Amino acid sequence: MNAIKLSWKNLVNRPLGMLLSIVLFALGVGLISLLLLLNQQLDQKFEKNLAGIDLVIGAKGSPLQLILCNMYHVDAPTGNIDIKDAKPFLRPGHPLIEVAIPLSLGDNYRNFRIVGTEPDFVDLYDAKIETGALFDSHFQVTIGANVAATLGLKIGDTFFSAHGFDHNEDFEHETEQPFEVVGILAPSGAVVDQLILTTPPTIWMVHEHESPEADSGDHQHDDEHVHDHDSRAHTHPAYDQPLLSYPDKQITSILIEFSARNFRTLNMQRNINENTSLQAATPVIEINRLFSLMGVGLETLKVLAWVIVIVSGLSIFISLFNSLKERKYELALMRVMGASRLKLFGFIILEGLLIAVIGYILGILLSHVSISLLSGYMQEAYKYSISGNVFLPEEAYLFLGCLVVGLVSAVIPAWQAFKTDISETLTMG
Repeated sequence: MNAIKLSWKNLVNRPLGMLLSIVLFALGVGLISLLLLLNQQLDQKFEKNLAGIDLVIGAKGSPLQLILCNMYHVDAPTGNIDIKDAKPFLRPGHPLIEVAIPLSLGDNYRNFRIVGTEPDFVDLYDAKIETGALFDSHFQVTIGANVAATLGLKIGDTFFSAHGFDHNEDFEHETEQPFEVVGILAPSGAVVDQLILTTPPTIWMVHEHESPEADSGDHQHDDEHVHDHDSRAHTHPAYDQPLLSYPDKQITSILIEFSARNFRTLNMQRNINENTSLQAATPVIEINRLFSLMGVGLETLKVLAWVIVIVSGLSIFISLFNSLKERKYELALMRVMGASRLKLFGFIILEGLLIAVIGYILGILLSHVSISLLSGYMQEAYKYSISGNVFLPEEAYLFLGCLVVGLVSAVIPAWQAFKTDISETLTMG
C-alpha cells in the first residue's frame, strides 16, 4: 500500500505529463470499447431479426434496401407489388414454401411503423401476447412493447395513422374509423417490439378513403359531398376474403420461409429476379454484405484506437524517463535508506501500471456513457435500443492489453532506476 501511495504522489507531482498520458490512454481505450459494444449489440440485433426468413420478395430496386425496410424497418420500401404477381408465392400448398407472410407498409403513428400483415408474423420472432389479443379485424392493432412503453398506449386506446414513416400532423389520415389497440406484445428484443400490427386491408382502407374517387368533388357542389362519419363507414368494401381474392390490390413484400433447402429453393431467387417483375433478396447474404462493408471502417477505427493506445504508452515512457533525471537523487536516498534495486524497479513499473489502470477505467466509463447517450439517438431515429450497461468479455482482455502497454512503457525507465549508482548520484547531487 505504501508503494502505491508513493507512486501516486510521484505522478501527482508531474500533473501535466500524467494528464497527457491518461487522456491519450483513455481516448484509445474508450474508442476500442465503443466499437466493441456497438459491433456486438448491432450484430445481435441484426442476427435476431433474421428470424429464420430465407427470402424477401418485393418490388425491383436495391436488394439491401428491400431487406432493411421489410425486415429491419429502417429504410423506405422499394415500391409495392400487385397481389396477382405475388399470387404464386402466397397460395397455400406451395411445394417449396413453408411460410409466406405478406407485409403492407407506408404509414406510421408518431414515428412507429404500422405494418399490415397476418397474425403469424409474430411467430417469426417468438413474440408472445402480454395483454389483450392479436388483431383479427380491420383497424384493430396489436402493438410492440416499445410502442406501448414509449407512447403510453393501452388496451382500448384509439388513434389515427399518418402517411409515411416520420410523424407529421399534416399527413394524418382522417379516416372514419380510428385504429384500436386490442393487444400488447411482451418484450422480445426483436424488431416486432417497435411495430404496430394490423391487417393488410386496413392499409388499403385508410388510403382508399383519401383516394381521388373517395375525396373528389367540385367546390361548387360541396354541400352534395358532406358525409357524416357513419355514412362514410360504409363506402369501403368489406375485404372479408383472403388476400388472393383481391388480385389488383397491392402489398409491399412477402417474407418467405422454405419448407426445405435444396437445389430448387437455392435457384428461386435467381428465377424470380430474371423471369418476373418482382425482386427477391436473401437476408443473410445482404446483411453479411452490409457487415463486410461496415467491417472495413470498424477495423480501421480499431487500428486507429490501438495506435492511440500505443502513442499513449510512448507518452508514459517519455514522462517516466524524463522524470528520472529529476529523481535520481531521490532514488539514491531511497537506496541509502534501505530500498533495494528491485524495489526501485518495481516502484517505477507500478507508476506505469497506475497510469494504464486509470486510463483504462476512464476510457471504459467514456465508452459506456457515450453508448448511453447514443442510445437516445438510435431510439429516436431508428427505434432500435442499445445499452451502455452491457459489459463484454473482450473488455477484460482489453484491460490485460492495457496493463501490458503500461508495463512495457515503464520497463526502460525502471531499468534506469535499477542501475542507479548511489555514490555517484549523491556526489553529483
